[in-house]
Amino acid sequence: MIYLDNAATSFPKPPEVIKEMSRCMLEYCGNPGRGSHKLAFAAAEKIYDCRVALTDLFSASAPENVIFCQNATAALNLAIQALARDGAHFICSDMEHNSVRRPLEYLVREKGGSYSIFDSHARDPYRSPAKICRSIASLIRPETVAVISTACPNICSQIMPLDEIGRLCKKHGIFFIVDGAQGAGHFDISMERSNISALALPGHKGLMGPQGSGALIVSDDFPARPLLYGGSGSASLEPNMPLELPERLEAGTLSTPAIVGLEAGIKALRGIGLDKISSHEQMLFSKAQRLLSEIPSVTVYAPRDAGAVISFNISGIPSDRIANLLSERDICVRGGFHCNPFAHAALGSDTSGSVRASFSHFNTADDIYRLAEGVRDIARGKYR
Repeated sequence: MIYLDNAATSFPKPPEVIKEMSRCMLEYCGNPGRGSHKLAFAAAEKIYDCRVALTDLFSASAPENVIFCQNATAALNLAIQALARDGAHFICSDMEHNSVRRPLEYLVREKGGSYSIFDSHARDPYRSPAKICRSIASLIRPETVAVISTACPNICSQIMPLDEIGRLCKKHGIFFIVDGAQGAGHFDISMERSNISALALPGHKGLMGPQGSGALIVSDDFPARPLLYGGSGSASLEPNMPLELPERLEAGTLSTPAIVGLEAGIKALRGIGLDKISSHEQMLFSKAQRLLSEIPSVTVYAPRDAGAVISFNISGIPSDRIANLLSERDICVRGGFHCNPFAHAALGSDTSGSVRASFSHFNTADDIYRLAEGVRDIARGKYR
């Protein structure tokens, strides 16, 4: 089996992740903050260790600013709706996933807000951070509360200029929300350097943790407005959620096994090194881009942006059909629109979707040769 669907969820997981999750459920899986006994204390300590690991990895201000969520979608909803008010205006990129688009549409429909879309210049050979920032600046209004940008979209490997966008937001006194779903674990993201106000993360993709893990990391000045209300493990006699982070934004029991698995994934990631992971993925991309582009009926989207994701189509064959045919050869990719109509429109694949192959540190050059061989046979009609 060749697994090239890491943008959906990374696989396989490092052995350390499986081992620590199993150890948690066998040895110390008490309810953190909900007991005065050793198992609850041990679970709480391990959860705090994961907060520290995320703080260090993303240059956040404090472990208490790490809010655990089920996934990046929950984290983005928490961040966006924290800023919702009548008349609030958001700016997002033309590469944003439905995890951003749909919360913004909800605010327009239910909260009287609005949003504008800035140009990522995805197909512009002369693209630059300055061009992208000019597109953002032209959309800023007095009522603008935040700019939202992906670190990297889920159907190509264009890395957004987070440092420059962050400086622009700071200059105009507006918040900067980053969707780190496809960037975290693939290249360096620094909240401090990029002036990021809220960073949404899935644990199960580049961070190599399990599904059901994720986090929102916020800056000290980001408003802490809960989406969920309930038990927090403290201040039980109070009718309202505590004022302090992280308890204010973490109602209910946390998923201790998922969180300790995430910490183990981060340890494995740091043991390999972000630079090594990034260079390996770029090597795989370059091979895939070259081999696929040699097939006459294949179109590769954003071929200049080397990274963990490559998208392509074969003329005359639906992308879902291509993905199914590759699956019959034990090659796992994804076809369709990938929950991202904005990005498909920006790349020119909005009528057909695309086939997406996404890499991880565990993939090899041989995997890429097998992918290209399969695509070549499909393009030649050798699947009938």
